[in-house]
Amino acid sequence: MRKNSQRIIAGALMLTVLVSTGCSVQNGQQTVTEQQTQQSTTSETEPETGAPVADTDETTDGVVNYGMMEDTSIKVEPIELTDEWDKVFPLSDEVNHRKVTFVNHFGNTLAADLYEPKEYTGKIPAIAVSGPFGAVKEQSSGLYAQEMAERGFLAIAFDPSFTGESGGYPRYFNSPDINVEDYQAAIDFLSTQDNVDPEQIGIIGICGWGGMALQTAALDTRVKATAAMTMYDMSRNTALGYFDSIDEDGRYESRVAYNQQRTDDYKNGTYTLGGGLPEEAPEEAPQYVKDYVAYYKTDRGYHPRSVNSNNGWAATAPGSLMNMRLFEYAPEIRSSVLLVHGEEAHSLMYSHDAYELLQGDNKELLIIPGATHTDLYDQMDKIPFDKLESFFTEAFQ
Repeated sequence: MRKNSQRIIAGALMLTVLVSTGCSVQNGQQTVTEQQTQQSTTSETEPETGAPVADTDETTDGVVNYGMMEDTSIKVEPIELTDEWDKVFPLSDEVNHRKVTFVNHFGNTLAADLYEPKEYTGKIPAIAVSGPFGAVKEQSSGLYAQEMAERGFLAIAFDPSFTGESGGYPRYFNSPDINVEDYQAAIDFLSTQDNVDPEQIGIIGICGWGGMALQTAALDTRVKATAAMTMYDMSRNTALGYFDSIDEDGRYESRVAYNQQRTDDYKNGTYTLGGGLPEEAPEEAPQYVKDYVAYYKTDRGYHPRSVNSNNGWAATAPGSLMNMRLFEYAPEIRSSVLLVHGEEAHSLMYSHDAYELLQGDNKELLIIPGATHTDLYDQMDKIPFDKLESFFTEAFQ
């Protein structure tokens, strides 16, 4: 029983628990929609990617000879993206929208929605948005990106590697190293766009991606400002559980279960999924689980490609998060940081503790009275967009 509960903490209750059942095959070719959505993945050289789709000569009958490969070109994999407007929020008539792709250093092609103001001149500031952890760009991150575009920023919301419409196999895995690289790939893309000022690029991370955003800011000096919304420290949560409740013996039991699952998966030839949120939260469930169900499993936030709306992460996905800690170099972040958290959020301790690590007078912790963890996913009266706008504007000066 203990082993099962640890695995749930590392997967399900973490809100990292759910995998998309409907995201293995995406719909249709990319075409321009009525909302000016463009396909950007199938041409040989696309301005939306900033890199060519490169062929490789090191193949024989479809088998790659990596031992003899000398090709160092950046390769963007053609991926299919839906041409539907399938977000959980309506399209604003104040922005232009299109789909774009870019590739990270691990070779995964990432899918993103790009939002920009309908009217602007010259180069404008840009923001990359992702999260929550286990969500897709059609959920909270897209809502944030569109709102920031209404306020004069070019903004992209992207699906992380192995999830949503983004590339990468096996599906429904995560890694702090790869996920930081996902942010960096988004910055690669933004910094090479003709209409973006490369000296005015920021990132927004929601939930577990707030922690990944801080981790990125510690590495990427191109990031001039970072906003972490309702942040989770996923490494701490995975290893220590909710409210730091797992001791060393519990962690050992988690590792035993994790490694047994790896053996079983390899023997069976398939990756077992960890299981998702219940369709309805039991009456005895913690309030934060009820809040997750209220967002991910209802019309408010459900999406068929969302990990958290469906069958959960792969059961062995938490391994890398169990074995490392985020924020080792957070005290060395020199750029501006804004941490935003709800007063009633079960996760508030993560922002409090991260704020204590940060150095300099350009760091701020903003507590939203009465707000829960998931209120900052989509509640427009709780998300401080005016503050986000002024924060990035001032940081970019």
